[in-house]
Amino acid sequence: MLGLLLTSRARLVGGRERRYWLVGAAVAIGGTGVWTMHFIAMMGFSVTGTVIRYDVPLTAASALIAIVFVGIGLFLASHGGERSMFLLGGGVLTGLGVAAMHYLGMAAMNMSGRVSYDPLTVVISILIAVAAATVALWFTLRVSGALRIGGAALVMGVAVSGMHYTGMYSISVTTHADMVPVPGAEGIDFLLPLIIGISVVTVGLLLAVMLSPSEKELRSEAEFRERLRQHGEGVPEGVDLFGTPRG
Repeated sequence: MLGLLLTSRARLVGGRERRYWLVGAAVAIGGTGVWTMHFIAMMGFSVTGTVIRYDVPLTAASALIAIVFVGIGLFLASHGGERSMFLLGGGVLTGLGVAAMHYLGMAAMNMSGRVSYDPLTVVISILIAVAAATVALWFTLRVSGALRIGGAALVMGVAVSGMHYTGMYSISVTTHADMVPVPGAEGIDFLLPLIIGISVVTVGLLLAVMLSPSEKELRSEAEFRERLRQHGEGVPEGVDLFGTPRG
């Protein structure tokens, strides 16, 4: 929901300010949204006969991939406006990025066993990821207002969860007869840094939304600028209606 709030602000501004909002939206949707849901669900995964440990660099890389690819999709969709080619292209790239995040996160799981995947289920999960990403980007371009944003966030959450659990269904583990040492960190080791990181990022982004002009004010300003342009006048892009430089 926070990511949709940020993208709704990005639609109403331009230049460097739009890029800032979209970067914040990528962190909110890709990091505190998609990746966090994925990792918390991974912590609930267990295999009888072996412990599960996580490769820290691969786990961190999966989070970075989610943020980067969501950001690419947002910038593409935002740049293309109403053009479906940009929306579909952004949806495909974002969906593939989310799928890469998911399977890299699964590859980060170390266990005393051999892991295999069902190819058909993997393909289905990737298709779900692409479809979910395209729908999510469509929402970011069109949804505004608290009630609609809340409904869109719910739909996105269901779609991302569906992709995750479809991907998890594709995995099969054959444990080794003899228990071998399993390298890596326990899932619980990530919990405290995860809670702190999510809290700091979420509070920071919420403060940015609360301290910035509201959506209604931004729309009024955009309409005022348009009226001035129609009359051959204008307000410099770097200042607000009162001549104050904007951050």
